[in-house]
This record gives sequence, structure tokens and C-alpha cells, in this order.
Amino acid sequence: MRNNDTGEFELVVGNKQLLSGFFIVVLLFAVAFAMGYVVGQNSPRSAKMASEGGATSAPVTSAADARPQPYAPPPAPAPAPAPTGEQAPESTPQPSTQPAQGSQPAAASPATKAAEEPASPGIVASADLPAGNYWQVLAVKPEVSDAMRQTLKDKGFQVVLTPGINNLTRVLVGPFGDTNAMGRAKTELENAGFRPVRYKP
Repeated sequence: MRNNDTGEFELVVGNKQLLSGFFIVVLLFAVAFAMGYVVGQNSPRSAKMASEGGATSAPVTSAADARPQPYAPPPAPAPAPAPTGEQAPESTPQPSTQPAQGSQPAAASPATKAAEEPASPGIVASADLPAGNYWQVLAVKPEVSDAMRQTLKDKGFQVVLTPGINNLTRVLVGPFGDTNAMGRAKTELENAGFRPVRYKP
């Protein structure tokens, strides 16, 4: 609207236009904030912040040492040897088409298999678990539990399988002797994407 006395134009804005302008400005600020947050979360930390974070924490020599180490359970008595009738099929030599050098690794393979079996025990009954505290990571079908055990072992955890209800197998991490080790293990499991639950045998 033009003012006849001065020749200037006036802009008359009502309440509806003022509120609309205010909400548009607020919306633009919200979009800018959200974009800044997303970019900040996805960008790597700067060298200065990484050095400050490293100065406050204790030096770590390797990722395997940083894992919470469960305490070693007392040595269990060795299982009774199986009857000789069951071992006979395993101990029979297999024919090989390679020269004598090839037969030596074939003869050594049953010994290495026997050495690997105690390192990865099968499903252990709840009553036979070593003393200590455990984290239950999952309860899954038996065919899935072996894959989960291997995944957790690859991440540096000591894993035990025990039978659960409804034909499920519990995947346990432990045993742990103190609460500090349990806390570190829980943090590591959560960082790996699991939600562990405390399990008391």
C-alpha cells in the first residue's frame, strides 16, 4: 500500500502471516540442526579429539588384551575313554593316492581332531557348568547355536552352550569371577550388537 504523503510503500502483515513466517524459520532451523547432527555422527573424530580421548584412557596393547578375560575354571576331570568299539571306525587308515609323505598328515589328523574336541565342548548341562557368573547372549535352536558360538569365539569370548526350555539352546559367555570382568564383557557384547542377560546356573 502506497503512502501518498511520502511516496513510500507500506507492507501490512496480519497475525496469520506473522505466525506462518515464524514457523517457517523454526522449521528451517530444525532441518539445519538435524543435518548437522547426522553429519557430525557420521564423520570420523578429529586427530585432536582422538588424542585427548586416548590420553584419558589406559594404553591398550591389542584388541585381544582389551577383552574381559573370564577366569579359568578349575580343571575338570578328564572324561572316561570311549569303548574301543566306537573308536575303531575313526582309527582305520584311509587309503590315499599320494606318496608316503601324504599319509603322514592323514595319520596326524585324528590326533589333531582329538586335541580340538576338548577346546570346543558340546552342550553342557546347567549342573555341570564351571562355577562363576555368566551372560546369556541368546537362546536359539541347536543348529544355530554352533554358529553363534563360533561367532562369539572369533570376537574373543569364552562360550558355553547349555540346554534350555522349548528345545532351545542357551548361548552363555563366561564364567566370570568378578563384577568388573562381567561389566566389561557386557559392554563388549552390547557393542557387538547383543543384549546379554545375567544367567545364574
